[in-house]
Amino acid sequence: MLFETTGTRRPPEAGRRKHGKTRTLTPTELARVQQGALVRIVDDDDSLRDALRFVLETEGWRVADYRSANDFFRGDAPSVPGCVVMDVRMPGLTGIEAQAVMNERGFSLPVIFLTGHGDIDMAVMALHEGAADFIQKPVDNERLLAVIASTAFESLSGAGAVLDGETAKARCAELTNRERDIARLVAEGLTNRLIGERLSIAVRTVEVHRASALRKLGVRTPEEVRAVLEAGA
Repeated sequence: MLFETTGTRRPPEAGRRKHGKTRTLTPTELARVQQGALVRIVDDDDSLRDALRFVLETEGWRVADYRSANDFFRGDAPSVPGCVVMDVRMPGLTGIEAQAVMNERGFSLPVIFLTGHGDIDMAVMALHEGAADFIQKPVDNERLLAVIASTAFESLSGAGAVLDGETAKARCAELTNRERDIARLVAEGLTNRLIGERLSIAVRTVEVHRASALRKLGVRTPEEVRAVLEAGA
């Protein structure tokens, strides 16, 4: 069975397994996210890929689908915010290998992995490498929609497409003085080494504060850091 149906449909209530948090989107937020986000499906199983596309498009999402990771890299525009729903096991590049390539290329798109019972360890490893979440097969429709909604919301928020000024200010207010200094330099595109030299601190110290700042701001890339800092100014 590809999908589990769950009866009466509820609005997406999204959880991010990685941090154990749950985000509930209002109808207005969900509509804005669906308008601006693109969900990519990467899976070699034609039946599952078609079923995923049908469910998502029925719920109002824009969708692109690819039979392989190589097709995804050739055909996708990573500058368009949203997320990637990707199978862990595929011919050619596996999902884990594709995630590594995305990290090397600086893709900021969050990845949601689809995994069978025997691949849980691989999925957990993917979380440690920055994946947004993983969903076990057979896919539960409500969980899939919830995770996509939350993940796509954060993707657009990081790109400055969803955050309003008050939300951005609230996130910036959570930063310590050191985190704020480092976030500003990250937004300028400086590497950890150059930030350490500029502030006369160790690279490891930069790494710790940088990770904390990006987590509080809900972003991944220097461009996203800059967008939130500007929105919260």
